[in-house]
Amino acid sequence: MDIIIESTLKTLRKSRYLLEQLSDEALCNASISPYYSSIGSHIRHILDFYDCIFNINSDNVVDLTARSRNREVESKCCTALSYLDVVEGKLRSNAFEMSKTVSVIDDLGMGKIEMQYTVASLFSQANSHTIHHYAIINYILEGLNITFEDSDFGYNPTTPKALLKIKKLSF
Repeated sequence: MDIIIESTLKTLRKSRYLLEQLSDEALCNASISPYYSSIGSHIRHILDFYDCIFNINSDNVVDLTARSRNREVESKCCTALSYLDVVEGKLRSNAFEMSKTVSVIDDLGMGKIEMQYTVASLFSQANSHTIHHYAIINYILEGLNITFEDSDFGYNPTTPKALLKIKKLSF
């Protein structure tokens, strides 16, 4: 299996671990400022990103703006876990051609644009995007007073471990 896919699966396992510990009420709680988003909305967004990659069309175009946005994923842990199962299954069962070039449609803030990526760069972006959303989820967990035992949840793998320990001690 490709190292990018292995890394992605390792990152997504954190979603499973989190979802297995949360209640549906905690998953959809959107009471934490400043954005009032829920853990579920971030999990759904993460999984939708991967779903867009899997929905590459016959012209080799991936539209990252065409997310499914299934609201039930945001409010029911069992539905989110099922969606995660589908994503993980597709990651495991496909032999992705990592050097292949694909066109990616996204909106970077000024309307939709189309860019050239390799499949490897697209999955690498998806993995980093997932970690970024885990950082936001960490803020929500803190605000909800929910303890989640994963010392590097929401931190990029390149973050020095010594820095993580210092930040943990300062709270």
